[in-house]
Amino acid sequence: MNLRAYRRFVTVARQFLPLLLAYARDRNRFLLFGSSRQVSAEQRRERAAALLDSLLTLGPTFIKLGQLLSTRPDVLPPEYIDEFTKLQDEVPPAPWAEAKQVLEGELGPVEENFENFDTESISGASLGQVYYAETENGPVAVKVRRPGVEDLVEADLRVIRWSLPIIMRFVDETRSFSLETLADEFAKTIRQEMDYGRERRMLEEISENFADDRRVRIPDVDRSRSTGRVLTMEYVEGTKISNIRELDDLGVDRTAVAETLQRVYLQMIVEDGVFHADPHPGNLAVQDDGTLVFYDFGMSGYVDAFIQEKIVDFYMAVAEQDTDAILDTLIEMGTLKPDADREVMGEVMELAIADARGEDIEQYRVQQIVQQVEDTIYEFPLRLPANLALVLRVATVVEGVCVTLDPDFDFIAVATDYLGDQGYVEAGVRQFVTDRADEVQQAAQSAIRTPPKLERTLDRIDRDDLRVNADIEDSDGLLATLARRLVYGMALSAGIVSTAVLYAFSTVEAAGVAGGATVLVAGLLYWSFRSKRGIRAQPQFTRQSMRERQEGLGDEGSAVGEIGLGAGFGPDGEEGDEGSGDADEDADRSDATPVAVEDGSGDEGGTDIDVTAGDSEDVES
Repeated sequence: MNLRAYRRFVTVARQFLPLLLAYARDRNRFLLFGSSRQVSAEQRRERAAALLDSLLTLGPTFIKLGQLLSTRPDVLPPEYIDEFTKLQDEVPPAPWAEAKQVLEGELGPVEENFENFDTESISGASLGQVYYAETENGPVAVKVRRPGVEDLVEADLRVIRWSLPIIMRFVDETRSFSLETLADEFAKTIRQEMDYGRERRMLEEISENFADDRRVRIPDVDRSRSTGRVLTMEYVEGTKISNIRELDDLGVDRTAVAETLQRVYLQMIVEDGVFHADPHPGNLAVQDDGTLVFYDFGMSGYVDAFIQEKIVDFYMAVAEQDTDAILDTLIEMGTLKPDADREVMGEVMELAIADARGEDIEQYRVQQIVQQVEDTIYEFPLRLPANLALVLRVATVVEGVCVTLDPDFDFIAVATDYLGDQGYVEAGVRQFVTDRADEVQQAAQSAIRTPPKLERTLDRIDRDDLRVNADIEDSDGLLATLARRLVYGMALSAGIVSTAVLYAFSTVEAAGVAGGATVLVAGLLYWSFRSKRGIRAQPQFTRQSMRERQEGLGDEGSAVGEIGLGAGFGPDGEEGDEGSGDADEDADRSDATPVAVEDGSGDEGGTDIDVTAGDSEDVES
């Protein structure tokens, strides 16, 4: 019996219960019955802000959950996505005395392992914190797991599992599918992120794949000073990739950096099958010569061969602007429901392709497509299987970073060039010719086999010996619904007649009982005609949204948002931790709108939020 998990459940319920009740009233005005309510975009944005505050209050696990939700438009409406992209993973570092216990418990005395160790962390995150140190081989970055975070995370994961069946009652079938995969993915990734032994192995594997690539720099690991709770790696300096002003001062070609970033991730996903899954600006830096530096491999993943093949098919279809092939590929990957409206989804894909190419899209065109989606399907038919969720996260965040570097960056052109360089285009042509040859051969065989079969069938018709068996497939339960309505209708008619007869020839009490039963049947009949409703996700047009924010909000807009683990290991990140003024300056340079989580010092420029206020006794224990 885990008392801590029960206490956390009460704390979490206290934070989320008002929002859940609001969602319940959206579906039924009186919770259990009544008509649904229309919720405006402004109301959704206010709720998203309230939910964001709750996530910050509940601490590390829920901050990570919010970051994951910010990349899942199949789960949340756009207003929530916009709010959650403001989440910062920067939390006040644990006291050095507590971190020292973890460090020395894994490696032994600090003085015996390091020639110099700076006890002020250069980056603080919800699951760990990073320190600068020096060894006989040079400067290193030492990543130490936050004290006591394992027990807190496990308690929170239990709470999430207990809460999932309750949340399922407030969403439709498609959203339920996405929430289940999200919960499984989150539990898996957060445990993996706490395992620094796994992070070391992933870092070394990815580093080996790019050993001969001079465009990429990945820190070396110091194995002798690394364990499951401590990771020591080479300290590599660089300029934060979203620091546009400094990159321009250094004369870095930002378009070339964006192209390198996309090509590197295409190689990871399509060729290598192992990839760095957290490419937000805090984990990417650029050196003076344009070399791309990667930090923090805690969130990494593998891609199986089938998904790799389908991703190639998807990019080839996008390059040819073949919307039918795009939809077929999405269906094969399990991302799109087979019964989706192909005409509407095809138009959505055309807009997405235009956006990815950096083309200007008329606002009325976007609104027209969104209206079509809402008018023709009551649930948006996109969903994310667990094996694709991290890949989508990477694609979404990489797009944001590339657009920040170059607002006119053409993703499709770069992807097409990459696939051509790797021989996929030629292989696709050869496969096309082979498939057509097979079809011609099969057609010739069918032409030979068909006449005898046709003659036998005609003979059976002539003898009146042909029978046709038909099976009616009713996957949506339409026949059952129709039958139920007929029964309710007949019962309602009988009830009305019975009530009238009893009122005329019997007692008022008997008529009242019959009338009550008749009203109940009438309610059931009315309920059977109600259509299902759930949280809708509208198509996300990243570049279009960015331009709208820039035009509508000016400097307050956010092209990418800061979804991350700090400012990296370079000097830019180090300065950002010294004072809120520098942190704000960095935020301005990247045109982002971060939600800073400060330690209560009262400095200007940050939002003073105690991330453990909701359950302080749990975090401390």
